[in-house]
Amino acid sequence: MPQVRADGVNLHYQAIGDGTPLVLVHTSWNDHTSWQSAIEADLSASFTVVSYDRRGHGRSEEVPGQGTRRQDEDDLAALIEGLGHAPAHVAGASFGASIILGLATRRPELFRSIAVHEPPLVGVVADDPEAMARLQPTMASIDAVVDHIRRAETEQGARLFVEEVALGPGTWDQLTGPVREMFVAHARTWLDEQSDPSWALLDLDRLSACTVPVLLSRGSTSPTWFSMVLERLAAALPQAQRKIFEGAGHIPHVTHPQEYTAVLTEFIRTAEAGEHAPGQ
Repeated sequence: MPQVRADGVNLHYQAIGDGTPLVLVHTSWNDHTSWQSAIEADLSASFTVVSYDRRGHGRSEEVPGQGTRRQDEDDLAALIEGLGHAPAHVAGASFGASIILGLATRRPELFRSIAVHEPPLVGVVADDPEAMARLQPTMASIDAVVDHIRRAETEQGARLFVEEVALGPGTWDQLTGPVREMFVAHARTWLDEQSDPSWALLDLDRLSACTVPVLLSRGSTSPTWFSMVLERLAAALPQAQRKIFEGAGHIPHVTHPQEYTAVLTEFIRTAEAGEHAPGQ
């Protein structure tokens, strides 16, 4: 089982394909297998795709509690450098996207391009009353999810998160059995993440120093406050491209893998072409 050592933790990873390295960072409720549909939708035909289990997830070493987002960022840096892939194309969704952007504020030299989908960085819109008003229903649902998990009602908490925060009403039953099991298995790690006081914060001034190509995306069915977070990120990253996945929500690589793969592949190929353009 391939592993990389990061800050005293063994991280499990898999590498598939033969081409430019592409590192994928999964969400809070999943592990590296959540990327499988996207990988099979032709990512591995174009790239050496590296997907890994974040600390406390999947086959990676268990630690007391999930740890902080800063530790996850350092783990990602250790993976990229440990595999000799720096600078790398890196893509992630939800909290995985937050990890990528957090690392980019400190180690921009590790990235060749960045593609992030709906990072839940609510701290960057904390000064916007309209955004906070739009957030209230989501935050109420999150509080209810926390209560379920604390009472060991993990399946109820996972279902509530999927239907009221991530994907929308009725979507829990549309997920495959293995995907639902993955959500339930990682409910506790999500709860641990919520205890990190910096989980939703980002230094936008430092982020603006990252000049690599960036893709900011959201799903058309996701809560509208995600678009307000992306507006703040776009203001700090004037080179960023924007994409809306029509009919998709918080995890398009799971629910719409063909479209997600096509968009990500085109973005990376365009980024690589720009590296070789005259004057670059």
